[in-house]
Amino acid sequence: MSLQDIYGLDGKRALVTGGGTGLGRAIASCLVRSGAQVIIAGRRADVLDRAAAEIGHGCQTASLDLANTDSIKTFEDRLGPIDILVNNAGNTLKKPFEEQSLEEFDQVFDVHVRGALELSRHVIRRMLAEDRSGTVQFLSSMTAFIGQPMVAGYTISKTAINGVVRGLSAEFAARGIRVNGVAPGWIDTDIYRNATKDDPVRQQKIMSRIPMGHLGQPDDIGWCCAYLASPAAKYINGQVVLVDGGGATGF
Repeated sequence: MSLQDIYGLDGKRALVTGGGTGLGRAIASCLVRSGAQVIIAGRRADVLDRAAAEIGHGCQTASLDLANTDSIKTFEDRLGPIDILVNNAGNTLKKPFEEQSLEEFDQVFDVHVRGALELSRHVIRRMLAEDRSGTVQFLSSMTAFIGQPMVAGYTISKTAINGVVRGLSAEFAARGIRVNGVAPGWIDTDIYRNATKDDPVRQQKIMSRIPMGHLGQPDDIGWCCAYLASPAAKYINGQVVLVDGGGATGF
């Protein structure tokens, strides 16, 4: 087999949620460059259209609000068969835990966990019905391994994702569907820059945790997702891969 056969995604159809910005756009770009036909989904059509134009290679867009779980079945029906699903869409709330309401917690949990589970259920059901092999990935976070203050809803949601990966990977591996997770560390995105701007103490603390001494780039996450979807990773199942420069274990 050639390297393209081993690492390539030719003939595969991929869906990336939250694909219009940040890590989602990078994941979509890396999947496209690996040969997949990619659809990026999200709530903002203008953002998706700009991202699709930048990604190129026939990248398509689809409107999806994961918080509205009642709409997901209709969305999946219109979408058609998917070989690679990357559950990347997410949100967060930075607020002291004692001041956070259950409604605010639900706003985070509903997207990261409930919405991703419902979409995955419909995609996996079609994979099984059509006897198609496939891969499903969930974006976790280093926060699920080390914890960070002020983002309890996000931390709890991402920790739940690790359990989702373990549970679904055990259930579907024998039927040809691999389930894995990717846990980004501190990546140089707009979200990171907005969270740390005007806060040199936080920036210094973050950098002191990363043995490699620098932030990750969005493509570092994208290429990990492309690898996990490829034949090269055919025996990797039920894993949450930390892509963090050693940050979760660094000192």
